[in-house]
Amino acid sequence: MTTAVKSGPAKRGARPELVYRKLRELIVRGQLAPGTRIVETDVAQRLGVSRTPVRGALQRLQQEGYIVDSPALQQSRPTVAPLTREDAHELFSIVAEIEGLAARFAAQRSPAEREKLGTELASINDQFKKAADAKSQNHNKIWELDEKFHRCFVEAGGGTRLLALHDAVKPQAERYERLYVSLLARDLITSYVEHNAIVRAIKNGSVDAAQGAVQNNWRNAAERLGSVIDNVGERGKW
Repeated sequence: MTTAVKSGPAKRGARPELVYRKLRELIVRGQLAPGTRIVETDVAQRLGVSRTPVRGALQRLQQEGYIVDSPALQQSRPTVAPLTREDAHELFSIVAEIEGLAARFAAQRSPAEREKLGTELASINDQFKKAADAKSQNHNKIWELDEKFHRCFVEAGGGTRLLALHDAVKPQAERYERLYVSLLARDLITSYVEHNAIVRAIKNGSVDAAQGAVQNNWRNAAERLGSVIDNVGERGKW
């Protein structure tokens, strides 16, 4: 399988950041499927850039786990990383710890702040349930509402360092979150219930319960997704 990058031309002097964002978007949204071999010259031509920013973008994507080096003959070729149970478990576990701390800190806010935050979280979660219950589901909308719910309490509780950690790690889990929504879309009531436990704990100022509820949500999601991956096979082998 080889690269299938579809995009309008970018400026010749484009920085690696712009190429990185485009390639990452294609990978996360499944337009570059797991196992797809990425050819530097092909990407440069299709994006209308030189090979230099492409090379920089690929190095960053490899560091973040989006692509891996796949040996081919005498030279290695970057390939979109497979979606595996082990990788999902690691990423979700890391996010669980970071967001768990954020929820703990959010639960330490003043009663008025907790009440306001809890009301906002409950509203987002109700929208999440409505989208999940729809006969014709919009998976992008469901994912966006889930992201909005988690980001809401992370921003309320997280400081500069924690937010920086979250911004560095959470995007790497997006491929799995979108896969989760698409494969388990009809079973999202469990996520809704787990979200409600987070809301209650934060509103009540129960720091241990808030942290535990978030960790439970992510760990259970990892197990649910892992079971599906076991049943259908790892992405990149389908």
